[in-house]
Amino acid sequence: MIVVRPKPVDEVRDMLAKHKRVLLVGCNTCAAVALAGGETEVETLVEVLRLAMDRIGADVEFSGSVVPRQCEPEFVDQVESEGYDAILSLGCGAGVAFLANTEDKPVYPALDTLFIGAAKGFGHWQAECSACGSCVLGETAGICPVTRCAKGIMNGPCGGVKDGRCELGDRDCAWVLIYDRLEEQGHVEDFAEIGEPKDHSVKTKCCEWDVAVHDDAEDAPNAAPATPGAPAKPAVAPAKAGGAE
Repeated sequence: MIVVRPKPVDEVRDMLAKHKRVLLVGCNTCAAVALAGGETEVETLVEVLRLAMDRIGADVEFSGSVVPRQCEPEFVDQVESEGYDAILSLGCGAGVAFLANTEDKPVYPALDTLFIGAAKGFGHWQAECSACGSCVLGETAGICPVTRCAKGIMNGPCGGVKDGRCELGDRDCAWVLIYDRLEEQGHVEDFAEIGEPKDHSVKTKCCEWDVAVHDDAEDAPNAAPATPGAPAKPAVAPAKAGGAE
C-alpha cells in the first residue's frame, strides 16, 4: 500500500487561508488504512482547521467528503465541488494530481506521501518499494536495496556497515539482510553475482504510461483512439536491468 502521513496543521492552514470555502476530500483506500485519509480523519481535520483559522482571524468554511479512491475517474467524478473555491485532498500524491487534473480550482495536499510499504502492525509500516520501474527483488531475496539501503546501492554492503547495521544507525544494513536470507534459503552463492546498474530511464522516459496486458496497446479494451499526428504512448514492457545509472 501507499503509506502517507498528515502534514503539520499550520502548513495546511497557511495554504488555505486565502480561500473562502474549502472541500476536504478523503480517500477510503490507502490513506484510510494509513489512518490519515478516511472518514474519521476528514471529520477531525475539518474541526481542527476551523479552530486553526479562528486563531488567525481567517473566515474559511470547511466541509468534508470521502471517495473510495482518488486515483480513478469513476470515483473522482463523485466529488461535488461546485460552490467551493479550493479542494484539500487527503489522498496520496497521485490522488492530489488526479483531482487537480479534473477540477477547475486549486487542489492542495493534506498529506505527505512516504513510500510503498507493508503493514508490520496497527499503524506501523515497513518501506518495501520505491516504484523504481525495474524490480530486482528476485535477485535480492525479496529485500529491495533501492528502498532499504540508505544509499540505494546495487552491490553491497558498503564500507560503512558495522555489526550488521547501517552507518546511519537507524536501520539494519539491507545487504546484510539480503545475505542472511539467501543463506537461509540455500542460495548464498547468488550474493556473489554482480548486479548491473539501475536503468533509471524506465522511470523517466515518459510521465504517462499505458499499462496494458496486450502486446499491442491499441488492442486493449477501452483504449482511447489515437490522435492523428500524436506520438504513440509507450506500452509498458518487462524492464531489463542495466543501462545508465
